[in-house]
Amino acid sequence: MKVTTEEAAGAMITKTEGRVDSSNARAFDDALRATFGEGDHPVIVDCEELTYVSSAGLRVVLLAAKTLQQQNRKFKICSLTNSIRDLFEISGFDKIIDVYPDRSAALASLEN
Repeated sequence: MKVTTEEAAGAMITKTEGRVDSSNARAFDDALRATFGEGDHPVIVDCEELTYVSSAGLRVVLLAAKTLQQQNRKFKICSLTNSIRDLFEISGFDKIIDVYPDRSAALASLEN
């Protein structure tokens, strides 16, 4: 797993590559929470190069979404592969977390 963070259009974007499973979910959680920082900026997780996510990884995403929701901050997921999108739909995550087809769409949604 590789996680990088950048700022774009006032949002913090965390790009996750490779696999997120029980062996690295803690590191993923730490990297994601580091993007929260101070302030009220939105957080976007770009999953374009995420190849696998286990239930441990999904738990990290859910906890991040809940934490940011409690802070009245926006949290978006974008660029899910077909298999990971299926997992989000089966688990119902797509009903509680805003999912966008790509980074541009996620950033555009912040303008509303």
